Amino acid sequence: MKYRIDNLQYCNWSRDIFQINREANLDAVHVTLVYHEDYNEFIQRTKEWKKFFNENSDLIFLGKSFKDIEKAKLEKKTAIFFGFQNCSPIEDNIALVEKVYEHGCRFMQLTYNNQSLLATGCYEKNDSGVTNFGREVIKEMNRVGIVIDMSHSSEKSTLEAIEISSRPIAITHANPSFWHSARRNKSENIIKRISESNGMIGFSLYPHHLKNGSNCELNDFCEMIAKTAEKIGVKSLGIGSDLCQDQPDYVVEWMRNGRWTKEQDFGEGSVNNPGFPKQPSWFQNNNDFKNIQKGLKIVGFSNENIRDIMGANWFNFFKSSFSHQSV
Repeated sequence: MKYRIDNLQYCNWSRDIFQINREANLDAVHVTLVYHEDYNEFIQRTKEWKKFFNENSDLIFLGKSFKDIEKAKLEKKTAIFFGFQNCSPIEDNIALVEKVYEHGCRFMQLTYNNQSLLATGCYEKNDSGVTNFGREVIKEMNRVGIVIDMSHSSEKSTLEAIEISSRPIAITHANPSFWHSARRNKSENIIKRISESNGMIGFSLYPHHLKNGSNCELNDFCEMIAKTAEKIGVKSLGIGSDLCQDQPDYVVEWMRNGRWTKEQDFGEGSVNNPGFPKQPSWFQNNNDFKNIQKGLKIVGFSNENIRDIMGANWFNFFKSSFSHQSV
């Protein structure tokens, strides 16, 4: 079966965007619910999404299992999978891991750039790796069926998470640092270990992660995917666009600063470029997924490998990741 899956978006959600997703034949999207919010704020986000589901039931529904992707394909809808870009909703209480799973969470990052209670973020000067609490949370995430996402984590923390986890982990949205050396992009060692452990990496379309930023060329992006495939094969590769369509700039300030600083942190931006960067011309919204598909064909991928990268690999990963085990 041919699936199309984007495994990370944080858009300013609206019916217009849900309609674009359907025009683009997106069968599933992993959406970010949380950056710095606590458990009660996460619950409020689920209520907001319940309203989206009720008002747009002809276009979207909550996904909890790989079977929901099959359902979405059959019904011509998009399955929405919840995820966190930080571990803040579980606070310091391991019992909340199962609670957030029950409310639909299927992906959780151990960190968002900074040190968390679980692991070290990619912006920290000192990389101390996964904490004792983090080791216990990883085991609990494995048990309940939440994917460990290390997209914003440090080198040591990511490598340790791969070793600690009894299930494959994911980097849902990042690119190889051999192509572009952004702080958020990943080393060849990490990418190799992800592949060896049957994990997944979703290639990001966020301009700060692209060579030449907003001016990145489609062919350069697809050549990067081809070079990665030469190194580790195709089966661990997918798309995690990190699309932030229609978001106002104050949202990126929340993403970067949360409640942890009184000064303004610009992340991968700068004083002169503090807001959301402009998307490349060839990927403005999800209707442009077709451009990636064409680009992959031009750089030499077979039709089968293109199907893998555009969604089949994520589908297979979902299939083995969300099963729940009793205590």
